[in-house]
Amino acid sequence: MAEIGFYHLTRTGADQALPQLLGRTLAAGQRALVLCGGPERVASLDAALWLCPDPDWLPHGTAESGNAELQPIWLAAADPGAAGAPNGARFLFLLDGAACARLDLFDRVFDLFDGADEEAARGRWAAARAAGHALAYWQQTARGWERRAQVAASPPPAP
Repeated sequence: MAEIGFYHLTRTGADQALPQLLGRTLAAGQRALVLCGGPERVASLDAALWLCPDPDWLPHGTAESGNAELQPIWLAAADPGAAGAPNGARFLFLLDGAACARLDLFDRVFDLFDGADEEAARGRWAAARAAGHALAYWQQTARGWERRAQVAASPPPAP
């Protein structure tokens, strides 16, 4: 089961919050797959990460640049399915309400959402809880991320 964190963006957008989270991911020696809501979003996030001042270096790639296996951060718009992350990532970041059918292929999942997506995020929380994943709800505050709720992993119901 994955450890899924729901990150409620209340002070900035994903383009401002994501670089810090990705920087921590790289500092922990992990790789990341970032699933976006569509190809246009992948392109805009690609540009934003190259221009990001802090951290100032977030090596990443997209299908346009190729060589997923060489990239510690891979940006995509399509669910990788049972194949898992093309770059071997064990950390998954979900933006724009993007979904991944096989959350169990990842150690950690970061679901970033804003106020416009709260109802959909509640639905994703309920589905992840029913599947038995460990959950945490984080809210962005003036001091940083504060954990507001946590649910331990549980075995999913028998079919």
